[in-house]
Amino acid sequence: MKYTFFLKEPKSEKETLILFSSYFKNEGKKFVYSTGENINPANWDKANKFPQQKTRVNKSIINQLNRYSGLFEEIVGRYKNINEDLTSKELKKAFDEEFKKSKNGKNIFFDAYDIFMCEKQNDKVWGSSTVKRYKNIRNLLKSFESDKNYPLNFNSINKVFYTEFVKYCFEDKNHINNTFLRNLGLFKTFMYWAIDEKYTYNTAFKEFNFDKNKNKKLRKVITQQVALTIEDLKKLMDYDCPSERMERIRDVFVFQCVTGMRFGELATIRKSNVTNTHIILKEEKESMKEARQIPLSEISRYILKKYDYSLPLITNQKQNEYIKEMFKNLGYTHTVEKVTTKGKENIKIEVPFWERISTHTARRTCITLLKKNKYSDKLISKITGHTDLKTLNQYYQVDDEQTSAAMNDTFDIKAPLKVVSNS
Repeated sequence: MKYTFFLKEPKSEKETLILFSSYFKNEGKKFVYSTGENINPANWDKANKFPQQKTRVNKSIINQLNRYSGLFEEIVGRYKNINEDLTSKELKKAFDEEFKKSKNGKNIFFDAYDIFMCEKQNDKVWGSSTVKRYKNIRNLLKSFESDKNYPLNFNSINKVFYTEFVKYCFEDKNHINNTFLRNLGLFKTFMYWAIDEKYTYNTAFKEFNFDKNKNKKLRKVITQQVALTIEDLKKLMDYDCPSERMERIRDVFVFQCVTGMRFGELATIRKSNVTNTHIILKEEKESMKEARQIPLSEISRYILKKYDYSLPLITNQKQNEYIKEMFKNLGYTHTVEKVTTKGKENIKIEVPFWERISTHTARRTCITLLKKNKYSDKLISKITGHTDLKTLNQYYQVDDEQTSAAMNDTFDIKAPLKVVSNS
């Protein structure tokens, strides 16, 4: 049996679909199957009915078409060996299974993305925060597709897409470097999965965020964050809360400060996983990971007992709002500098200290206070659950008081009593 490729609209001035075709003599019918690949007819070799080999843009398309021809020849050979006739129905079934075409024929890019998300959630590879991030990226890609009229399919993930997507994120969505790079990293994870699952052979995404001319790539910026001192923490615990709601907000925040737990982890606390000395935390997203034992101090033990081992939690968003309100009422209105990076531009603005406070400040405070007391990174990471010490150290905030103390302690040398004049 023979096969061929042909263009759906060979005379079009725009990209058109590439179709696979084979004639089934016993059935008296022509089998036609969409490859999902698009090409400009100007880049099509009419004589050989194949993309022009010299065009770099066509490399991923050629790889994909070779998959179709390779699978076809394999199936034909298989049926010859068993002396049976291959039917168009069997060929379609084999193509569907290999290339993951959706039954209604719609574009499979977002179908694949949904399968990717579903698979990771079912395998409990992701935590709730990771699921939320991947949902946000899906929404971002959908918005990009709609707002910029750029239909997304696996073949359209190329340099043009990347250029337009960068511009869209920075200019239309006002993203900063760290937000963009986090999203790009997660998007690449999906694309690697798509290659492994044989949805595509397109590897153009691997070079995203890399300038070959300058031999460098855009990097994440360590943003200076705020952390509380032990004096701030004591002031917070002595705060005369104006309402029961604010008291609950304060207690939960203080509990985070003295345990280093993420806000999302607090909901896992039960009387059954608390001993006299520790909280035993088993992370669902990594079932093979050893349980984390978080030591209890006098204040954390007191708060747990106060709420009968069930902390009064609300949504993270609301918790952040009320925390800011509380610190504003406490008088933390002095300004601090906030620096963000957008492209190559550093944007510096002054904001009140209370605006920088969030649930994550509590975890950062715990790490910073432990580091100030000269506890090792290994010890701290055992409490916080960090596996990457580089990430752990990004939480540690050094203030002016510490830098001054470090210099004075190190260079504790008395100045000469006599000053020699040059005159």
